[in-house]
Amino acid sequence: MAKVGFIGLGIMGRPMAVNLQKGGHQLFLNDMKAPPAELISGGGKACANAAEVAREADIIIIMVPDTPHVESVLFGENGVAGTISAGKIVVDMSSISPIATKEFAKKINDLGAEYLDAPVSGGEVGAKAGSLTIMVGGTESTFNKVKPLFELMGKNITLVGGNGDGQTTKVANQIIVALNIQAVAEAMLFASKAGADPVKVRQALMGGFASSRILEVHGERMIKRTFNPGFRIELHQKDLNLALQGARALGVALPNTSTAQELMNTCSANGMSGLDHSALCRAIEIMSRHEIAKG
Repeated sequence: MAKVGFIGLGIMGRPMAVNLQKGGHQLFLNDMKAPPAELISGGGKACANAAEVAREADIIIIMVPDTPHVESVLFGENGVAGTISAGKIVVDMSSISPIATKEFAKKINDLGAEYLDAPVSGGEVGAKAGSLTIMVGGTESTFNKVKPLFELMGKNITLVGGNGDGQTTKVANQIIVALNIQAVAEAMLFASKAGADPVKVRQALMGGFASSRILEVHGERMIKRTFNPGFRIELHQKDLNLALQGARALGVALPNTSTAQELMNTCSANGMSGLDHSALCRAIEIMSRHEIAKG
């Protein structure tokens, strides 16, 4: 049994922590609000701040929304860096800047502790099922120490390279997901406007080369109008912003990523930033003055 800290118990963090607890590990918990009752009743200990988590736990997992949040958890007042000791491990499973990640890792390493960046893909469904894809940056020795915990939260677990490479892989993942959502939205709207039944169109496409998890899961969301968040538009906006910032720094062109970001900006401007990212279709519907028919 490991002593595991978990900071950030939102849509993703909560089920991930539940799976660690089911695996027999002792949890030290911190969030902006009181930790979920199910984790406390299962033996988890609520901690007042990140510093207390780092004092109590040997492995500290962070799952918060954005780069500034991770920086605050690590180096802010009552942060992890104030109490972490040599030999402990920080595992950031948030999706944040690869450049900042390298800086954070160096600072933690200078304190004698180890660092992994391990962002995930799979959404709330994958978090609950323990089937997340986990993309890891760090040393192989540290990865091997934490791998038993990863295996309780995910299925496809890959050590990609050094610190920052996990976050770079997640940015690449988010580019692919966004462009696939955009493609499915355009195809389903085209079919609906042309008078075809989108339910049957989707069913036909699922049997061909156009088949994908996005068509399967998010295509159904678009038809049934079920946009309750599994992964919010505002979080995907943040990830695409990281991609476009990186593109500028690297001197590469990401034209379709830019378009997907503008569609998400349109959704946000219309009060939909808290919806699931499959609601990107709403931007195209607004521009087309047509809504994909309900199934």
